[in-house]
Amino acid sequence: MNSLEIRGYIYTAIALLVAIIPHEIAHGYAAYLLGDDTAKTDGRLSLNPLHHIDPVGLLSMIVFRIGWAKAVPINPSKFKGNRKVGTIIVSLAGVFVNFLQAFIFSIPFMYAYLKSYEVVYLFNEILWYNIMLGVFNLVPLPPLDGSKVIASLLPSKVEYIFYKYEKYFYFVLVLLVFSGGINKIIAPIILKIREIVLSFGAFVIWNIG
Repeated sequence: MNSLEIRGYIYTAIALLVAIIPHEIAHGYAAYLLGDDTAKTDGRLSLNPLHHIDPVGLLSMIVFRIGWAKAVPINPSKFKGNRKVGTIIVSLAGVFVNFLQAFIFSIPFMYAYLKSYEVVYLFNEILWYNIMLGVFNLVPLPPLDGSKVIASLLPSKVEYIFYKYEKYFYFVLVLLVFSGGINKIIAPIILKIREIVLSFGAFVIWNIG
């Protein structure tokens, strides 16, 4: 293994941590603010990556550059206010943080790109994994966040059936990931959002430069 490969693995590891940890903490903290301390008690507000990594999801991220983290435990019955609304807020919190980080890191990315700094490769990985994780988690298949949003919008009886059989949808997701089918669906969306994010970064750099 040469130095370039080692550097690539280090950049990927850093980017994964930057994308995954805030995403998961956002879920747990949103639930905590809504009155549910399940994630906090389970240690999911921790910066320790071992509390957040799903082995299969991590392997998928490394090999296919598309993957997921360990689902954050929540107890909607503890939410203050409407249970369904609370579930949607908690589910989208991680996605929101990923997109926010993508916009934030687009600024140093564009600066490093224009100056031809080597660190641009690290920022590129951070942008990719944040945007990928944000878009991928909106797919309405368990255990992804999009499935909880969809379930919360369903009538209670249908929602119960959805959760009852969600484990079967999990295998559908794994099949789509490892067959490359999911990539064909979300890749154009990821690239379009990346284009928007980079335009934002360029706009900021050009206006402060």
